[in-house]
Amino acid sequence: MSLRLSTVILPYRRWSEGGGTAWTRAEELGFHTAYTYDHLSWRSFRDGPWFGAIPTLTAAASVTDRLRLGTLVTSPNFRHPVPLAKELISLDDISGGRVTLGIGAGGNGFDATALGQEPWTPRERADRFAEFVPLLDRLLTEDSVTYEGGFYSAYEARNIPGCVQRPRLPFAVAATGPRGLKLAARYGQAWVTTGDPKLYENGTPEQSVEALRGQVGKLTETCAEVGRDVAELDKVLLTGFTPDRGRPLESLDAFVDFAGRHQELGFTELVIHWPIPDSDFAAEQKVFEQIAMEAPAQLG
Repeated sequence: MSLRLSTVILPYRRWSEGGGTAWTRAEELGFHTAYTYDHLSWRSFRDGPWFGAIPTLTAAASVTDRLRLGTLVTSPNFRHPVPLAKELISLDDISGGRVTLGIGAGGNGFDATALGQEPWTPRERADRFAEFVPLLDRLLTEDSVTYEGGFYSAYEARNIPGCVQRPRLPFAVAATGPRGLKLAARYGQAWVTTGDPKLYENGTPEQSVEALRGQVGKLTETCAEVGRDVAELDKVLLTGFTPDRGRPLESLDAFVDFAGRHQELGFTELVIHWPIPDSDFAAEQKVFEQIAMEAPAQLG
């Protein structure tokens, strides 16, 4: 399978001050999908401008025609499945069926406490995610849903006419643990990883490749357990969080080498960050655009 190349555009610029130009340029460059982060604030950008994911993607849908759009990733940290489903159905309609929902269990960042709660434990995050995903699946595929769970409830929640994409918009499930991988196997049209975070500081690219090989293996085993062919799932690597960091974006050759090694592991989509000056995602825009235009053909 040929390797698709996508990008993630962080929502840190006012739309009227250049925030929309990256989305139109991403379509011109031929990216498969342009994602954005679904956070209330994020890391070093916390004390600067940061805009909401769904309104940003809605605006992006209005200025593009072919580019797929999505979140990397939405989580239960500040989302409830009922209003989220309504927003997603609306976005899918406005975009003409071009939306992918990246979805994960969330973490301990600013989103975890912004609503005034204590951060959830890893177990509670997993428990909530295990309830969140199946309920959202129902909300996006059924006209009316009533549900009473341990964390979420719905009472005659209406979602007519449903998604443009049938039976619903695709889920790209971010997971590396056993419970998350089972959700990916059962509900995902794609699986997302950033690699092994324990290797980011002191690991090597070779160790990262082996860790990713292990993750793909676990996904394969989990799919077999639930009776699903792992080949049905796209395998997405969100780059920038492995020991390679930004080096793959230093040149076309460096990226093709990086991408080729991960394509051999079975990845079908690589996501690279749109360059942001003076940040962890700094890169030469000219080189970035060369990679977008020329790398896919070299990777086949």
